[in-house]
Amino acid sequence: MCTAGLLFPMMSGFAKLLGEDYSSLQVSWARAFVHLLFLSALFLPHSGLGVLRSRRPVLQLARAAMLTTSNLATFYALTFIALAEQAAIQLAAPLIVALLAWPVLRERTTVASFTAVAIGFVGVLVLLRPGSGVFQWPALWVLLSAVAYGVYQILTRLVAPHDPPATSALWSPLVGAFGLMLVLPFVWRTPATLPDLLLFLGCGAFGAIGHYFVARAMVYAPANIIAPFQYFQLLGSVVIGWLLFSHLPDAATWVGAAIIVASGLFLGWSQRRTR
Repeated sequence: MCTAGLLFPMMSGFAKLLGEDYSSLQVSWARAFVHLLFLSALFLPHSGLGVLRSRRPVLQLARAAMLTTSNLATFYALTFIALAEQAAIQLAAPLIVALLAWPVLRERTTVASFTAVAIGFVGVLVLLRPGSGVFQWPALWVLLSAVAYGVYQILTRLVAPHDPPATSALWSPLVGAFGLMLVLPFVWRTPATLPDLLLFLGCGAFGAIGHYFVARAMVYAPANIIAPFQYFQLLGSVVIGWLLFSHLPDAATWVGAAIIVASGLFLGWSQRRTR
């Protein structure tokens, strides 16, 4: 999960660069399609078409739909807000996982866990700053992305006992790779330069490897324990945002992110202690 948290900022950074000249719908499609091609080249020669066989195809399609929703919302928002702010709001995803782990996964949840989730959402409000001049509607798109990604992780945990990580990783981009083809003719713009083409390819490749590691992590531990390790993503996003865009987060972003990270780490610790 830590490795995934370091790969996803690279994907988001590439998507933000592409969003300056290309539609976020095209970027989302390319991210999903390259993801599918990359993992197919990696797994199919060794495992054959059998790796695509799922015991829970409905759950897998639901996972793919949630991932597509998350990517669409994130890539659209990134055309308006900085990478670090996007990553900080995205930190709400582990809180969504914790909130759903008990009713959906029947994983034990305590009063301390619910308290940590409540405090974490206070951090989200600090980040969003509703009512202030800093508040932007794209921030709500990132929040939608966080909710969709939280549900995606819950569904990943549900299919983990039934399908191997390679199967889950290959199913993840299916809705985005083929569903977005319906709108692609209306937004398509051929990559103008070789660097643009490499950005499209890199966006999909980093996303593919990252989501394989997420699926792998969910095999070995309950979702509400492993999810807080996504906080490595904030660190990576700050570095990538500075290297690519010379942007550093403001004080309120750091405060809100610190509240969310602290609540998430306490959440993971309390669940571990209970187990």
